[in-house]
Amino acid sequence: MEFKEIQTLMQNVEDSDIRELEINQDSFQLYLSKNKQTHKHENLRTTEKTEQTTSVKKKANEQPTLPSQNITAPLVGTVYLQPTPDADPYVRSGDHVKKGDVVCVIEAMKMMTEIKSPFNGIITSICVSNEELVEVEQPLFSVQEDKDND
Repeated sequence: MEFKEIQTLMQNVEDSDIRELEINQDSFQLYLSKNKQTHKHENLRTTEKTEQTTSVKKKANEQPTLPSQNITAPLVGTVYLQPTPDADPYVRSGDHVKKGDVVCVIEAMKMMTEIKSPFNGIITSICVSNEELVEVEQPLFSVQEDKDND
């Protein structure tokens, strides 16, 4: 494939609704994606900052602080924070959740997947908007874990 053809293909993908394109032809391979993967690195930085902040708080207050975790998207799709447009949201900031509680739904290819909390805790922030397109591993909620994580 010629460079000019690749440039044209890249522009066509950018202008279309296609999220990913992969071409494997003999020894030639091309993978194009509109999905941003930078959030994985942001998670690592956030975790490091949270640990540093926790250490500072412990020294200042000498009281143990509970760890904060993210509930992340397991797949690419559209997130719904409420069961129907006129219903209350599954969870709000400040709500207590238990392991297994449904916190949102992600629609991918007309399939609805319930996203459940993997631990007990308190929702400290909602990181996405209703009907937003989310990526794999994108944080959906920040949760301060309870001591009893069962």
